[in-house]
Amino acid sequence: MGLIKAAAGAIGGSLADSWLDFIEADSMGPSTAMVRGVQVENKRGSNKRGTANYVSNGSRIVVGQNQMMILVDGGAIADYCAEPGYYEVFFSSAPSMFNGEFKDSLKDTWNRFKFGGQPSSKQEVYFINLQEIKNIKFGTRNALNYFDNFYNAELNVRCHGTYSIKITDPLKFFKEACPRNASRVDFNDCGEQYLMEFTQALQSSIAQMSVDGKRVSHLNAETVALSRYLSNALDDQWKDLRGMEICSVAIASISYDEESQKLINMRNQGAMLGDPTVREGYVQGAIARGLEAAGSNKAGAGQAFMAMGMGMQGAGGFMQSASAANAQQMQAMAAAQNNAGAGGWNCSCGQSGNTGNFCQGCGAKKPAPAGSWDCSCGQKGNTGNFCQGCGAKKPSADWDCSCGQKGNTGNFCQGCGKKRT
Repeated sequence: MGLIKAAAGAIGGSLADSWLDFIEADSMGPSTAMVRGVQVENKRGSNKRGTANYVSNGSRIVVGQNQMMILVDGGAIADYCAEPGYYEVFFSSAPSMFNGEFKDSLKDTWNRFKFGGQPSSKQEVYFINLQEIKNIKFGTRNALNYFDNFYNAELNVRCHGTYSIKITDPLKFFKEACPRNASRVDFNDCGEQYLMEFTQALQSSIAQMSVDGKRVSHLNAETVALSRYLSNALDDQWKDLRGMEICSVAIASISYDEESQKLINMRNQGAMLGDPTVREGYVQGAIARGLEAAGSNKAGAGQAFMAMGMGMQGAGGFMQSASAANAQQMQAMAAAQNNAGAGGWNCSCGQSGNTGNFCQGCGAKKPAPAGSWDCSCGQKGNTGNFCQGCGAKKPSADWDCSCGQKGNTGNFCQGCGKKRT
């Protein structure tokens, strides 16, 4: 039982008047993985539908883009086709196996399964979706542990989003993932099994990202890395066993439990208040809020300001010392910036205080420091006793003359007066 590619011109209006079967894939949705082939109705003749579960000799099958057609005979795969076009079924032919872009990879699976045989009384046609199957929803029911080095804390996170898969070995997928006699397989209707396996792999992948030092707040931007982690985690269960792989993962949102959110807020607030300018603004804002509250006191502004004055006398020393400390830190920061500028280098164009390797005014390269030396390896501007490029020792400043005088230090030989070459 096999297939022969038919000329497109032979499949026309005359086919509808034929008693042969004309089979195509049933409708596929965006999350559909497999459908059974259906017979096209004959709208002009009396043959509305052929015999159920029987593909007659010479019947035509149309294979669309990104589809694999699987011809099943007596429960065993008799042939397959992954190339778009029209095909005729001939019981006398050996399996043809049109591989399409899969080439020899499907032949390897075929050789392992060893399907085929003589035609029986029951033939069926199935179609596998080879497109990327998108928008498969997931969500974590329980919070996942994530140790974040930035916050130095164990955080509990929940996330939800969508992922996509691609069937990379259709024969293996049909054999291992499609229920027997099922007319349709849809990933959004697969129940808990795939969701539980995906969630377990997600937890393992997120834990690995934590070990690799990625910040929890960056997970939304790490979808490519997360897809790679998931693919590795699911290789045994999905790729090797069922012939499908993870393509991409999109995390819609990440949320934290109450305790984790408190830790994050505390860390962020502490980081902000570590800046003396922000801290001084907070102090001044607290005073302004106190004055505003005093003005709205129902007992009268005068009494309120009197009470506030008494409070300020008690707290004034603290506020004053806090502002003084902030001022000292801000002055220290400014001094450090000025020293950094003062310690820079001056360019011949007049730009002073350059701190990088190029002038901020004209873009000229920073000159080599005084006393630097160039090595024979090509490394220039060495300042130590060894080359920064190759590690060679700095050549001696002494030189020997051809007249035999050794240890000359000037430009002329101390023995014969010859100039240093």
